[in-house]
Amino acid sequence: MKMTFSPLFVIASLTLASAQIQAESLVDGSIEAGKARALTCTACHGPEGNSPSPLWPNIAGQNASYLMAQLKAFKDGSRSDPLMTSQAMLLTDEDMANLAVYFESLPAAVQSVADESLIERGEALYRGGNAEDKISACLACHGPSGRGNPAAKYPALQGQHAAYTAKQLRAYANGERTSDGKTRMMRDIASNLDKEDIAALSSYVQGLK
Repeated sequence: MKMTFSPLFVIASLTLASAQIQAESLVDGSIEAGKARALTCTACHGPEGNSPSPLWPNIAGQNASYLMAQLKAFKDGSRSDPLMTSQAMLLTDEDMANLAVYFESLPAAVQSVADESLIERGEALYRGGNAEDKISACLACHGPSGRGNPAAKYPALQGQHAAYTAKQLRAYANGERTSDGKTRMMRDIASNLDKEDIAALSSYVQGLK
């Protein structure tokens, strides 16, 4: 007998799976050592991992596997940023693991959508994508509430500054950011987004909880 599941059941199941994945860190590190090492990070990312500047990311509550992957990318040059590259060059793998689990342990930012007039468009793209324009639903990788997927190193998006998210989508679209690797998943999706799509999605994910 063929079984069918309602959309609400599927979303609930995805949410539960995401919560179970995040119950334990997938990175072996020391929160205390990470806290001690994080002093230099606070200038940009804030004392609790939430940046005072909308152009710098909130990293509190971000999954450790993604954070560690990005630190390694900054260090090996596969992702470039003048500030982050210079900082990452000073870190050992142990430092990275400790920082990653420390910031993962902090409560994620809670924000509202950046522009309420864009909610409908942003939600439609995030949850359903746009088949005509070959835009996949963000929900598939980042989860119904934007909590990400630590096992796949997909980042949490909930509470992220809209300006930062928009900046990253543009960077993927124009090929400036290539840290999605050989799959080119983010570059392919972002290149099909127009500026209104980017504004709507960025605004929407800022308000995810």
